[in-house]
Amino acid sequence: MKFIKNNIWTLCLVALFGVFAFIGDASAQGSVMELSKTKALNVFTSVKTIMFVVGGFGLVGIAFLAIFGKVNWKWFAGLAVGLAMLAAAGSIVNYATGENMSGFNDSFQSSAQ
Repeated sequence: MKFIKNNIWTLCLVALFGVFAFIGDASAQGSVMELSKTKALNVFTSVKTIMFVVGGFGLVGIAFLAIFGKVNWKWFAGLAVGLAMLAAAGSIVNYATGENMSGFNDSFQSSAQ
């Protein structure tokens, strides 16, 4: 708490500088919400790709250990269900919002048609 009291002006100036540094990108676009939607969509698709790769290696490793009795099969099932939920996240968001978000590369997109 003493650190915050001593450095409150520095923290406020850093926050203000951060706001002014990024406001140019937001005001150059049509809408701040549209820009944030686009950036969140890009981050989600990138993270989803990384998680599929890491999760695939995890599935192979946990299956190998579960076959030899080193870990419980519940771990394997939990990871598989988690990856299935990640794959279905786009469809769930589209269903909940009632609109098809453009640019949302869904894993189940071809099965819905």
